[in-house]
Amino acid sequence: MLKTLLNTILFLASFSMLAQSTITGKVMDQSKEVLSFANVVLYDSESNKPLKAVIVEDNGTYTFTNVKNGNYVVEASIFGFKTQKSIVLNIDAKKNVTFDFILQEDIPENLDEVVVVAKKPVITQNAEKLVVNLENSEMVNSNVRDIMKKMPGVLVTNGNISYAGQGNVRILINGKQTNYMDMQTLLREMPADNIAKIELVQQPGAEYDADGSGALINIILKRNVKLGTYGTLKSMVGYTNDFTFRKSASIASFKDKINWQASASYSRGSWREDLQIIRRVGNDVYDQFSRSPFDPNTLRLSAGLDYYINEKHTTGISLRRTGSSSNRVTDNVTNITSNGTLDVLETDNRFERDWKLYVINPYYEYDDEVNKITLDFNYVDYNSTNENNLLQIGQSNIAYDNQRYFQDADYNIYTYQADYKRTLSDKATVSAGFKYSNVDSDSDLQSLVQTNTGEFVNNVNQTNRFIIDEDIMAAYAKLNVKLDKWSFSGGLRWEQSETTGTSQNLNTSLDRTIAKLFPSLSVSREITDEIAANIAYSYRIQRPSYETLNPFVYYYDPFTFEEGNPTLKPALTNSFRFNLTYENQPFFGISYSRTNDTLFELISQNDTTSETSRSVINLARNENWSFNFFAPLSFIKGLEGYTGIIVNYNRFMSEELTPVLDNKKWNMTWFTSAEYKLPWGIQSEVSGYYTSGGFEGQIEFDWIAGLDIAFSKKFMNDQLKVSVELEEILDRKFNGAINYDNINANIISDFPRRNVFLQLSYSFGKKYNKKKNRKNSAGDEVDRIKTQQ
Repeated sequence: MLKTLLNTILFLASFSMLAQSTITGKVMDQSKEVLSFANVVLYDSESNKPLKAVIVEDNGTYTFTNVKNGNYVVEASIFGFKTQKSIVLNIDAKKNVTFDFILQEDIPENLDEVVVVAKKPVITQNAEKLVVNLENSEMVNSNVRDIMKKMPGVLVTNGNISYAGQGNVRILINGKQTNYMDMQTLLREMPADNIAKIELVQQPGAEYDADGSGALINIILKRNVKLGTYGTLKSMVGYTNDFTFRKSASIASFKDKINWQASASYSRGSWREDLQIIRRVGNDVYDQFSRSPFDPNTLRLSAGLDYYINEKHTTGISLRRTGSSSNRVTDNVTNITSNGTLDVLETDNRFERDWKLYVINPYYEYDDEVNKITLDFNYVDYNSTNENNLLQIGQSNIAYDNQRYFQDADYNIYTYQADYKRTLSDKATVSAGFKYSNVDSDSDLQSLVQTNTGEFVNNVNQTNRFIIDEDIMAAYAKLNVKLDKWSFSGGLRWEQSETTGTSQNLNTSLDRTIAKLFPSLSVSREITDEIAANIAYSYRIQRPSYETLNPFVYYYDPFTFEEGNPTLKPALTNSFRFNLTYENQPFFGISYSRTNDTLFELISQNDTTSETSRSVINLARNENWSFNFFAPLSFIKGLEGYTGIIVNYNRFMSEELTPVLDNKKWNMTWFTSAEYKLPWGIQSEVSGYYTSGGFEGQIEFDWIAGLDIAFSKKFMNDQLKVSVELEEILDRKFNGAINYDNINANIISDFPRRNVFLQLSYSFGKKYNKKKNRKNSAGDEVDRIKTQQ
């Protein structure tokens, strides 16, 4: 069907296409250093009407494709340099024109000057990924959770992330895995300062680790590519469940051959989660309500140094240290109605949790514009200590023994990577790489139960120490070719993992070796000046997280616990995607994926003990269809942004379970993000979404929606920016239900609504754009580290 549709479009388009050419070139300064991120605009030479605008690539090149016959002028501009126009360029049939720019520095004396630049599209799409530009966003973006709400079709519910109805979404920052903690901690505690854009990688190529069955969300930080010394001071205060604040400072300097940067931030978060579960156990009704405030204190320090030995050789190192400490008390009330009699059990779950993260990343890079070699080493040391006490409050007719847990975790990850890229011509590149990772994981759970004498003694049925030793080797090769209006990208990745898991208390050991090839492929075709089509395929593997492999039993309240599963197998996914784009922005897409042995969180109920448990299992398969429709909002005068709809079909099934599980559902998601300039120089931004419902694992949930509004204004020659944001304006709780086997439960989840934030951002120093960008790499296995809240 897709093949027929694409061939029809290509056939019809071929009759309307005129002879078209390409205008390309480089933008450099007087020392022949490339000026990436410069703006290049194509004008009609007679009417002086702007026709197209592009941003200069990292290698300093710009390209206008599908240029019709005629006369044109090209203009290059960037802050700190004089704007330059080309001579009149005459384009004849099938003629390609090259024009290079050498820009002269122009340091303005009056900072009130207005510099008009071409604005990056808010959202762009290619065969492998969708990119959302946030560099000019007015939202306060206090944490990663706020950032996720900017992604079209991405939903954050109950601390989980899903895209187009699929979970197992992995988060990267600058290409590095960052999920050292569980997803909820990552969303709430990771700050969102200095984020330039987000890449939603729907079809990862061979250069990406093959691990994962859902989309990759790659958060790209603003890069230090500017000459001079400059910095930023930020202060944010807000109110969610309680007052929250964050203070941060950053400074960077790029002079001669040395580029260094440093930053520090301290924050006090504030959050609350309310969870109510109403379920039937035989003829009894259990109404469990938990209220869990969360106020972490987090200190972050980072520093980096790049030394440009000469035009071809660069070396550097980055260091990062993060520490967080939190104390919280979760109040739990369980009302049990049996034969008309009500019994109440009240407990407190008191958490004391500290975690620290250290990352060291030295690198070396060689680049002569034809050959590029990158050598990268990444060391991660993550450790956490957790103590929580599950204690009964007051008197109750329900028998309960108080429990105490001590859980320590220590992860050491060593990653070595080498990448090579060769430019064969302006139409073709080939790349290859090798990677080796070693992971040492040590998780120690001590479980204690209180006796009648008040003493806490070891619970031998739950206490355990689980050690994982894993080695992963990978190699890949990839070819990119552009022929006229066709583009091709094909890659092959090989990965082999050897894992040993040892349970010391149970005196058991599990060895597992996995070796597979993972192909990826994409083909693109420019149909007209504005319209292009692409098709992509990828094959991937999702390994179980280290936490789910731990055979621990961990209680959240007197009747709810989580249990690990050391026998889990990896899941394998085949994924296909077709896109149509308009001026590189998405407007239609279809995707299909099928996952075998999918990792699925199964909720079960024991009617004898009245307990419910969560455990990850291998479900037979998962199928997903997704239909995407996007549209820019620029057709409305004064409005910038995008809107869209995703229609999704998701099915989880397994005939091996008793009873057979077959969850399937269609749902629709609408999303939008729009900017509008108000009087008095006030910039406004609105972000919202609505989804008709769906499945989150076993839980079938009703419709949910969200709406955020932000305003900002700049003062003091644009050095001071004041932002105000109203978050989660709509008061719509998460309502779900589980009806499977003997479970008949309703779930209501909520978090703080109608939150308000005020942020002041002050920039100082001189900064002028300059080249240089290096993509960091790190171990994919970091993504599989999780720890308890």
